Amino acid sequence: MEKKIIIIGSGIAGLTFANFIKKNSKYKFIIYEKNDSINLDEGYGIQLSVNSSSILNELGLSNLGHEEKYNPSKLDFYNKNNKKICELDLTTFNKEKDKYTTIKRSNLIKFLRSELFTNSIVFGKKLKNIEKSKEKLKLQFEDNSVDEADYLIVSDGIFSNTKSIIEQKKIDPNYFGAVSVRAIVKQKFIKNINANNISLIMGPNYHIVIYPVGHKKEMNLVCIIRNKSNNKNVDHVTLLNETVLKDNIELRFLLKENLKSWRIYISDKPVMPKYKNIFYVGDAFYSFPPTMAQGASQSIEAAEELYKKLKDNEKNFEIGYFKNRLKRTNQIKIRSYLNYTIFHFSNPVLIYLRNLAIKFLINNKFLREFYLGKVFRK
Repeated sequence: MEKKIIIIGSGIAGLTFANFIKKNSKYKFIIYEKNDSINLDEGYGIQLSVNSSSILNELGLSNLGHEEKYNPSKLDFYNKNNKKICELDLTTFNKEKDKYTTIKRSNLIKFLRSELFTNSIVFGKKLKNIEKSKEKLKLQFEDNSVDEADYLIVSDGIFSNTKSIIEQKKIDPNYFGAVSVRAIVKQKFIKNINANNISLIMGPNYHIVIYPVGHKKEMNLVCIIRNKSNNKNVDHVTLLNETVLKDNIELRFLLKENLKSWRIYISDKPVMPKYKNIFYVGDAFYSFPPTMAQGASQSIEAAEELYKKLKDNEKNFEIGYFKNRLKRTNQIKIRSYLNYTIFHFSNPVLIYLRNLAIKFLINNKFLREFYLGKVFRK
């Protein structure tokens, strides 16, 4: 008899899981999304290291045209004045067909959505309550509709309302003390850096990442700026003028229009679900500081891992899933916090030592594999 799975949330994690589970005749699924449509925010790109691009290639991502995705070969490190420090060869982490990939989030969502039946997602369904009925879960929505499932996959993001309902307490993420300012810019406006590579520019209390997101000559640009203010209304113009643009006038032309900004939140204390047939995936499970480029990749990794454990149906697999995800996310958390600290150094001596350390890490195979290879490969 078929088992029914309900997926809450139609982001990267939920859609990736749905693409795997649809192939298994033992399960049927439905996705409930609280919004009236899928979020196709054009405002930012995503980096997919091989640990996630290899998974997506199993679902057909490799069939996307060059205009919709890009495979950078290098990551260039720069000081605040665009003086190049060194470069990392990203192809050392690639497999034969699985490569480091950059893509617009909207293109990734469209791809994942296109592989599902049109009636797989029901919009405008906000969860109100969950009850356990024998071995099943009974879900009630704010429109008073109900549904039952054998398994519930919670993938409604860092501000997961579902998690609070399940755990019967308000679970809020924490403000990280930083703001993200993002834009999609034309490649022709990029000066003094190699626009074919990923560029990381490090300055006092900020860093900038710029990379292509396809062969349409478009670049994703993101500034991560320290900001301890509790004011939820982000004045990104003032922040940029006081930090990035004070040091790098050449970026002034890029950072003047079509900007989107938001406060960065993290959720780094995973919760073991109240019931064993409920699973948290993606940012609903754990959300990182954006300094290891692993947010999307870990959502994809987790979705595939959960599918495999459901398929194999080993005893107490829910505990194994939680422990594996906890170990993996802690591994990346340490690196993310370290990167955030060193990227934002302002002391000249520390900057000098940081630059030496980055060069040494990149050129030392053992350290490179330990620090990056363990993350970029599954």
